[in-house]
Order: sequence, then structure tokens, then C-alpha cells
Amino acid sequence: MENLSNLNWENIGSKDTRSGFGDAIYELGKEREDVVALCADLTGSLKLEKFADEFPNRFFQIGIAEANMMGIAAGLATTGKVPFTGTFANFATGRVFDQIRQSIAYSEKNVKICASHAGITLGEDGASHQIMEDIALMKTLPGITVINTCDYNQTFAATKAIAEWEGPVYLRFGRPKVPNFTPKDYKFKIGEALLLKEGSDVSIFATGHMVWKVLEAAHALVEQGISAEVINIATIKPLDRNAIIESVLKTRCAVTAEEHQIIGGMGESIAGFLARNFPTPIEMVGMNDVFGESGTPEELMEKFGMGTKDIIEAVSLVIARKQF
Repeated sequence: MENLSNLNWENIGSKDTRSGFGDAIYELGKEREDVVALCADLTGSLKLEKFADEFPNRFFQIGIAEANMMGIAAGLATTGKVPFTGTFANFATGRVFDQIRQSIAYSEKNVKICASHAGITLGEDGASHQIMEDIALMKTLPGITVINTCDYNQTFAATKAIAEWEGPVYLRFGRPKVPNFTPKDYKFKIGEALLLKEGSDVSIFATGHMVWKVLEAAHALVEQGISAEVINIATIKPLDRNAIIESVLKTRCAVTAEEHQIIGGMGESIAGFLARNFPTPIEMVGMNDVFGESGTPEELMEKFGMGTKDIIEAVSLVIARKQF
């Protein structure tokens, strides 16, 4: 686990995570001739315009045919290319699960499935587009690495890192502008958690857009005399198991926070690991077996129990249950 707890975690300006992907793949296009990009009629939404304009012979506009896009990406991978597919998370996973399973995961193809507009913060587009089951779908497939980034800088770094990673990857990011707080020169290491704040009373494991909310909650908890350890779990599969054990051995209780269904999400992966190795009281913050609805990202996060106050409440509940 990389320790960045000495940094002063401040919002250095809000940016959308999908732009981190778009800017990074453009840089990759300049650096590597084997990187190709495919899109399902969402070039602007995935921030792929610069790549498409600069490298037209390496950009494939497939149209609204996501299943075909996955098959084409698998075929390109067999020729030595490193294909990055781009569409909304709902279409990148739920709509094409069979193609990913058969043509990419089972066949062990070096395809990077990059998905924007994930989670409830898709906002006004409503429940039909707000997929909160995608991590569950992807993590069950043998051999697929699952990454969920928290801000622009981490998304940029993760996009660069997965180009070097051999094997299929699911990279998840979002639509809204969110606080950008990861250091600009940060190097993403697949499978390694980030310690953002040291603490002794409770371990809070967060992923994606929830990381900043957890940092806010940890700051508020100080006023209550509670020392929270905050760990950014960007790589959900494989988990940084050493980081999880190291933290809960100290705090003896845990909270997880994710913009995803609790069922099948990061929290269940951590809970399952702890149950087998070091049984620990745990509370989970996330979507609780419901679909979303239309609204602003902040309104929806509050309504569905993923706000700062919900994290603080989960901490209070788990501390009351922990074994001293």
C-alpha cells in the first residue's frame, strides 16, 4: 500500500473523470502505435475527439452496436493491437456481458473496456442509464482486472497504466465534475491501495467518487474525537489484501463506501476477504438493492444514502459493534 497520508488533501479544482480518460488515451496515441480506440457513437461523451482527429486510422466508430464493438476489439487484440473500447458503463457491461465473457475474458484477450457515466451520478438521465451493477458483473469474470477511479488525475494515471497491463481490464469512471485531489505526478499501480489518511479507530475503504466524500467525513469525525483511516481502493480486483489486513488489525472495524450496489460491490469483496481471514465488524455505504431515478448527482447521492452524513453514521454504527 502506498502511503500518501502526509499530503494535504485539498480540492485543486473540479474536473470530470471521463476527461482524464480522454486526455490520457490521446497521450497514449502519441506514444504507442499499437493503441487503438473504438467507440459506440459516443465520441464526445467519452472525450475521444482528440484521439479520433489525430489518429483517424486507429479510431473505429462502431455506432450503436456495442456487442459488435467488443467482438471487433477482441479481433484487433489478436493482431497485437491494444484496443480501448469506449461507451457508457450501462452499455459497456450489462448490454454486452455475453460478448465480454466469451470473446474477451474466456479468450484472455488484451482488451481495455473503458466505461463512462457509471453510477448514480449520471444524474438526470435516470434509472435506465444509471448502472450500479457493473462492478459486480465484471469482477465475477475470471481474469478481468477491475478499476474504479476517484478523480481526473487518478483516471489519467490509470488509463496510462492499463496500456502496459497484459490482459483484459474494466476501467470505470464518471460524467460529473468532481474534486480533483490526487497529485498530478501520481503513478498508478494496479492492485495497490492508497493510504490517504492514517487513523486508529476505524478503517474506511472507499472507491470512485466516494473517496472525496470519505475524506470530508474523516475531517468531520475528528471533531467527534474519532480517528478514521482512509484508504482509496481504486483496484477492486485484485484487492490489495495486505493493505486491508494491515489497517483492520489496527482499527478492528471497517466501513466501505462505493457508488454501486452494496450487493456484489467492493464492500462485499472486502467483507468476504475479512470473513475468511480476520472477522471484523463492517458497515457498507452504497446503493441498497434499489434502482436510481432522475435528479442531480448531489440530490441522488443524498437520497440514496451515499452522502457525507451517511458515512459518519456508518462509522458510529460500526464502532459501537467493534470488539476491543
